[in-house]
Amino acid sequence: MAFYVYIIQSAKDESFYKGFTENPISRLIQHNNGESKYTSLKIPWRFVYLEEVSSKKCALIREKVLKKYSHSQIYQLIGSLKNEISKILDR
Repeated sequence: MAFYVYIIQSAKDESFYKGFTENPISRLIQHNNGESKYTSLKIPWRFVYLEEVSSKKCALIREKVLKKYSHSQIYQLIGSLKNEISKILDR
């Protein structure tokens, strides 16, 4: 079973939200349906970064690291080879 860390960006104010999931598409739908209290006020959201990791433990550790990133670090990550967004969403 794969796990994913992700960064979504709000079209409302361009803020970022970082999280992890087993199913990226379903999770984005939940965010955009207002099912997450924190993200419900900034709908709509779109993926800007996805990274597959090997375990839930790795996903939690990676998410914690991403939550400390500055905006410039996030933009660098979005443009990096680590961003597997097209590979994952095109499956």
